[in-house]
Amino acid sequence: MHTTNAKTPAPAPPEPRSRQLRLDLLHTFETAARHLSFTNAGAELALSQPAVTRQIQQLEASLGVALFERRHRSLALTDAGRVMQRAVDDSLERLRDAAARVRATAGTRQIAITCTPGFASFWLIPRLARFTATHPDVDVRISATLNIVDLERGQVDLAVRFVPMAEGVGPQLFAEAVQPMCAPSLLKDARRPLKVPEDLARHTLLTVDMKDAPPTVEWEPWLDLMGLDDVRMAHTMRFTQYSEAVAAAVAGHGVVIGRLPLLADLVRQRKLVAPFRTPASSQRGYFLTLGPAGARNPDAQAFIEWLQSEAVAGPATPTTRRP
Repeated sequence: MHTTNAKTPAPAPPEPRSRQLRLDLLHTFETAARHLSFTNAGAELALSQPAVTRQIQQLEASLGVALFERRHRSLALTDAGRVMQRAVDDSLERLRDAAARVRATAGTRQIAITCTPGFASFWLIPRLARFTATHPDVDVRISATLNIVDLERGQVDLAVRFVPMAEGVGPQLFAEAVQPMCAPSLLKDARRPLKVPEDLARHTLLTVDMKDAPPTVEWEPWLDLMGLDDVRMAHTMRFTQYSEAVAAAVAGHGVVIGRLPLLADLVRQRKLVAPFRTPASSQRGYFLTLGPAGARNPDAQAFIEWLQSEAVAGPATPTTRRP
């Protein structure tokens, strides 16, 4: 009888790099699947919409299956996409738990806050040195975005939400009022006075370009207070961010709708003036929302108390004395 020796199977060859899963593509997929929008995913990731599309296509090519169903003006996950979303969400959750344990082991004291870019640049950052001076061992991480960040999924301690007053959740930091503002130099231009609202017709409107909204949408509370149906101005300059419109106003390029108290420091410093001195409530406000991580973080709770005390205290910088 002849016997044959069974051969040990050869090890499987390593998977080609082209079919390995890239973490950056999975991160982009998770964001796109959560928003069901490549455009909104790009805004959160600081990528263009075509860049998000290319990354999703690369991931689909490596898997050999479509993850999204492209519909007219919308996206939907395919069956394969839903399987991948559950797997990626589960993996990210484990990574967040591991990161939290590592941070605790390292003993790092940190606060993560999300807020709008306008609140961060005009109100929070000018005051932040006061907090760090009394809490030198605490690192502050600010996520300035117009997107609503999920506090639990994003491991963010607290949010300052800018919402209509009726929708506010949590303690109110302050309400908002609006009124036209410009550089002092515009008030000195005798050829183009700014004494009554009708004088705005000689000036340039500085506004934020918002999709499907007229350029004067943010002026509506003030127009209603003044009993005006509309504001017509000689020219219009549109910007992608409110901070850019404010910078143009400070430079003397036109008139912007000023948000108070965000721009209160610029008014006190005489970088901006309110020619009509009649603020109107926008019926919107800033509210403090503590996330699950913040509820376990004593430094985040101290930060909320500091925010509230700063809202009562007023200006970030002393009023400039004028000769």
